[in-house]
Order: sequence, then structure tokens, then C-alpha cells
Amino acid sequence: MRLNRIPRTAAVAAALLLAAACDSSGGGSSATGLNPPDLKAPTKLGKTEGQVDLIAWAGYVEDGSNDPKADWVHAFEKQTGCQVHSKVAASSDEMVKLMKTGEYDAVSASGDASLRLIASGDAAPVNTALVPNYKDVFAGLKNGAWNSVKGQMYGIPHGRGANLLMYNTQKVKPAPTSWSAVFDGASRYKGHVTAYDSPIYIADAALYLKATKPELRIEDPYALDQKQFDAAVALLKQQNKNIGEYWSDYLKEVSAFKSGDSVVGTTWQVIANLAASEGAKVKALVPKEGSTGWSDTWMVSSKAKHPDCAYQWLNWIVSPKVNAEVAEYFGEAPANSKACAETSDKNFCTVYHAADESYWKKIAFWNTPIEQCLDGRKDVTCVPYAKWVQAWTEIKG
Repeated sequence: MRLNRIPRTAAVAAALLLAAACDSSGGGSSATGLNPPDLKAPTKLGKTEGQVDLIAWAGYVEDGSNDPKADWVHAFEKQTGCQVHSKVAASSDEMVKLMKTGEYDAVSASGDASLRLIASGDAAPVNTALVPNYKDVFAGLKNGAWNSVKGQMYGIPHGRGANLLMYNTQKVKPAPTSWSAVFDGASRYKGHVTAYDSPIYIADAALYLKATKPELRIEDPYALDQKQFDAAVALLKQQNKNIGEYWSDYLKEVSAFKSGDSVVGTTWQVIANLAASEGAKVKALVPKEGSTGWSDTWMVSSKAKHPDCAYQWLNWIVSPKVNAEVAEYFGEAPANSKACAETSDKNFCTVYHAADESYWKKIAFWNTPIEQCLDGRKDVTCVPYAKWVQAWTEIKG
């Protein structure tokens, strides 16, 4: 196993791109009647163009150069005749910026980028009938608020993961069952609490408030009106007094839990596995309030110069064997339901809850906050992502 998820931190300039994209298109989601540009998905594929240009998270497009055992690119090239050219992006904001150039055919977008690409017309609707392996994708990944509009898919799901609560079993007692361990009860572990370093973490506070402050009437942690948003920001400013470190580098989080500098905070399953394998006394769970998480989607550029090769890649990357390889290498649940039979670790899909749809119903997948409230409200304006970025700087002081 090798963890490859790169920190998905935001930059103010990129956030402004989001604001422009949503303002120009009307913004919104499938829940709010978003009307993206009238783009058509292809009805058939033609002759492949000989190459495909991809933007991806590190670990998603491997050709053996980083790890000889991780190579699903060369077999694709041999089978399709499409030579793969890929660029690793360091953040969702970078992915959005690169897609706007029109120089790339497809991108492995997370939920905090995909809606921007749909709203701005940079991502084209996808004809799933042209992707045979789509039929075996878990139902819970299809027609999500982050990858579809009015039943029209704008990509092919790749994988998913949850943001978990991890704790030191020797120093955090009794074992926590709630996010209160890092919010209302965080003072017990002052200086040893850790949190994910990204504006999207505001949604974690909102998810907690949804359960503990029903009077706020939060329905969707990514759809916050000003009052709801202010409450989440206030909670995070209070939490800041107890934070020892905000993490974005997984190695630093593993090291902090091993040394005892951190005893409780957010994590990913693959980090918890790695920390435990290196001797840290930790456990990780989805608390009773649920968790946030990510679902990555391969999206095709509306300006793709090699659309047929792009479709070949979409089908390849979610084919059972390849999807299993990527999931194990990257550290996430695969999207293809048949991938679990192909993993080298036969317990992998159990550990990552790949087929447990009841588990994923507790996960609020990352989405892009926009002014048109994602929960369907029409009588208020929600706080857009650009202001989440600004608030995150204030929260951290």
C-alpha cells in the first residue's frame, strides 16, 4: 500500500475562478435546478486519436515509474493505441484552472471541483452507454449532487473515501463516539487536537452542528446560509484554541500520532492503517453524526482534443482489475462492484467498506458551496466557496 492523496488546499485566486464560473452560469446543483451550458454528450465513438491528456491526483495514472508494481498505463496504451500524457495536480483548484485551458481531455475531479466544472461548461455531459464498465459502478456513486445534473451524469465515478475520527486509544478515554471530541469537548485534549487543513473542513463543523444544534436547520453541510455559516465558523474558531496542528501532509499526521503530539482528530482510513502498522495506538471510526468524505469522478473536457481516447480511459480506469489496482495503491474504496474480487488483499474492500451502502449513506461527500443553496432552498442565499476560503484564513488566525 502507498498513500498518494495530495493535500487539496485552496488558493484565493482559484476561489475567485469559482465565483466567476458560478456567477456566469447561474450556479447550483441538480437539487436546485442548475442549468449548465447546453452541451451534448457524444452518441457514438469514432477512431481513437492516438493520445490522451489527463489531469489527475497522484497515484491515479501510474506507469511503473514511481513503483514498478503499479502500472496500468502501458497496458492501456497497448490495448487502445492511446498514448497517455498526464499531469499531477496538487489541489482541486489547480485542476479547475488547468481544465479551463482546454489543453486536457479528462480530469479526476473531486466533489469540491466537479460542480465548478459543470457550472462553467468546462466539463461535458457523459454518455454512460459508451462506457461499458459503468454498469458495474456502485449505485451509491451514480447521479450524485456532485457529478450529475437532473439525472445527466457528467463523469464516471472512480472511488470514494470517508473523513474519519482517529484517536489514541491510551490517551482518549472513554473511546469517543461523537465529533464532540474535537469540538465541544476538545479542551480535554488542548494542544493535541488535529484537523484537516482546508476550507472544505468548514463542512465538518456544519455536519456536527446539524446534529447538535437543530435550531440552525442545517440540511446540507455544503449549503449554509449566513447564519448557519457564521455558526460553523464560530465553532471552528473556538476549536482553534485547542488545535495543536492542522494537517495536510499524511506523514506528519502519522508522526504526530506516533509521538503523542496529536491524540484525536480527522484522518483517512489509509492513514489510520499506516499509523497502526507503525506502532501508533490508534483507532478510527465514523462518529454518530456521520462524516464528510470524497468521491472522485473522471470528467471529460468540453474542449477535449482527444475525446475518443478519453472515453477509452474512462472505461479502462473503472474496469474491475484496474480499478482494484488503483484503489489499493491509492487507499480508497473502488467504484466498480466487481473490483473487490480483483484486490490482492482479500480483506481490502471490507476494511474500506466498498460494498456497504449503509456505511456510505452516513457520508456527506464533498461538494462545491455556491450561492444557490444545494439543499434546494429558494428564499435565502448560501455562502459561496470563495468566502469559505476567506473564513478559513480567519479561523486559523
